Amino acid sequence: MKFVITIHQDEDGMYIADCPSIPGCVSQGKTEQEAEENIREAIKECLEVRAEKGMPLTVATRQVEVNV
Repeated sequence: MKFVITIHQDEDGMYIADCPSIPGCVSQGKTEQEAEENIREAIKECLEVRAEKGMPLTVATRQVEVNV
């Protein structure tokens, strides 16, 4: 499966990664690469838990256009 992730740096310098299509699936790392590796593992674990609980594996995400 392929997932879109976001990575941003917080005020303490840590890189925070999340997977918008899996609520609560968040991880972090000292570098972008470490955050990406960690979110991959978090995604696997989140999918396993959601499957065990009979929850949908993902939620719908959409792109919207906003005029600025």
